[in-house]
Amino acid sequence: MGIVVNKEDNKNQDLERRISADLRAKAVKQAPDGEVTDFEKDSEYIKDTKKTGKFAWVWAILIVLAIVSLVIIFMPVPRG
Repeated sequence: MGIVVNKEDNKNQDLERRISADLRAKAVKQAPDGEVTDFEKDSEYIKDTKKTGKFAWVWAILIVLAIVSLVIIFMPVPRG
């Protein structure tokens, strides 16, 4: 058993690294304070959303319990 190494993959990885480095350098240069941001907090898509609260795990447990209850309720009863 062996590993086949393709030189094209290495060329592609080098090209991807150079492109990402160039884009990162341009973004840093254009940012006024040197900080790169993707503006995700300012987008219209998440404008009125809130972060998940610290008691979200309670909802997850309630949903799991509801599903288990439905399975138990609708499970056929063995007749002997």
